Formats: sequence, C-alpha cells, structure tokens
Amino acid sequence: MVVRSGRWDGGAWAVAAALIGTVAAGGCAAPRDDAEPGGDPVGSVRGAAEALTRAGSSKASTAMEMASGGTRVTIRGEGTYDFRRRTGSLQVVLPKDAAGESEHRPITELLAPGALYMKNRGAGVPADKWVRVDTTTLDDGNLVTGGATDPAAAAELLRGARSASYVGELDLAGVKVRHYRGIADIAEAARLASPQVRGALAAAAKGFTTDTVPFDAYLDREGRLRKVRHQFSFSNQGRTVAVASTTLLYGFGARVSVTLPERADIYAGKIQA
Repeated sequence: MVVRSGRWDGGAWAVAAALIGTVAAGGCAAPRDDAEPGGDPVGSVRGAAEALTRAGSSKASTAMEMASGGTRVTIRGEGTYDFRRRTGSLQVVLPKDAAGESEHRPITELLAPGALYMKNRGAGVPADKWVRVDTTTLDDGNLVTGGATDPAAAAELLRGARSASYVGELDLAGVKVRHYRGIADIAEAARLASPQVRGALAAAAKGFTTDTVPFDAYLDREGRLRKVRHQFSFSNQGRTVAVASTTLLYGFGARVSVTLPERADIYAGKIQA
C-alpha cells in the first residue's frame, strides 16, 4: 500500500512519527494454490472476526517491525481486548534509540471505537495527561499510527479477503492452527466491517492509494484468529516505509477493564514530532 503523497505531513503523522520514526518492514508473498481439506479458505478467513466476537475477549501481544534505510526496529505491546465492546488496553514498549542508550517509558494505549488514547506519549505532553486521536481521521485508520494495530481492526481487515489459500496445519504455542495466506482489500473490509470499526477502516481505504494488504492468518479449530501478520507500505515525504504488523491472541475469556480518561485529563496542546 502507498499512502497518498503529503497525507502524512500533519498532526496524525506527528503522533506516528514519535512511535515509529523513520522505520518500517515488508515483503509480499504470493498466495499458494493449495486447497483447504473440506473447506473454503476465503470463507474461513472472512469469518475470523465473527468468531472472535463470539469468543468475547482475549489477551493480546503485538509486534510492529519497521525498517527504513539501514534502520530496523520493533515496537512491542501486551494487553487485553474485548471484541464485543471493541475496547482494550496495551502497554507499548518502544526500542532504544539508534545509539542504544535511551530507555523509553512504556506507552499506555487505550483502544475504543473511533479513538486511540495514549499516556506517556512524551514529546512535550505532560506525564499526567493523555493524548486522544480520532482514528476515523487517520489516513491509516490506526493500522500503523499507534505502533500497534488495533486487534479488532486486524481481524476485521480479513473480512475483505480477496483471495486466500490454505498453507497447512502447525502448532502455535501448543494449539493446532490452520495457516492461510492471501490478500485483503481495505475498501471491501470497511464495507463489511462491524459498525464500531467501520469508520477507521473507511478512513484507511481513502488514505491508501492501493487497497490490497498481504496477510498470513492462523485460525484454531473454532475459527478464532490466533495470529495474523499484515504487511503495509507507504510513502512519507519521499521515503518508502514498510511495516509488518503481527498480532497474537490467546487466553480467551480474559478479563478486560478499560476506563477512558476524563476530558480534563486529555492534553489539548500541540504535539511535537
């Protein structure tokens, strides 16, 4: 995917830049022609989001691998997510700086329909304040900006699977899963997405000039998404940035407690890049 030139020069990119700087990762593997025994690969992948809604909630681990030029970093997150309320929380850990000297405080991220809240954002934001970002106005719909793809958006993106092939069965952390590889269409995913996620994906569909997203998805026997890896790429100020975003889901039924900040606790000043 390539973001339209210039679309990332404003406040949305200022938030993203503090998290991902000048980094990204990529590679687009073509789907195989293997047929899933007794099943429909595209249908299985498209049904993953609904299976998660039935499951209710889970723990989540995220990794966003980015590289630009000779720099490669990974941003990691841990937390929980409620797939019915579309709310969750993550502790996002930033890597050390290029010299390997600076330790960054973890960023607390609260995920809610249409919004991303971040604490310990840094870059001039008071330590006791939150930053709120309207994800329906982000060119990427928060697929990249927060340094972690919203777990619901990661799953709902699969509703737009244009093609998929069954790769095979494997063991993932002690669970038998089926591996699928394919291509998703953001605009189609936005059209089919649940109402809470539709606005963010619709924004992403408008913000990216190419709608297709290569993915690898791993589903358990109940059809629940256990792991998904999306590969994004875009252009920012003439520089190509590629991002590989991986989301792991486990511990289904986990307790999720999310309290959104009061208006007085949200920072209203200018965010530095």
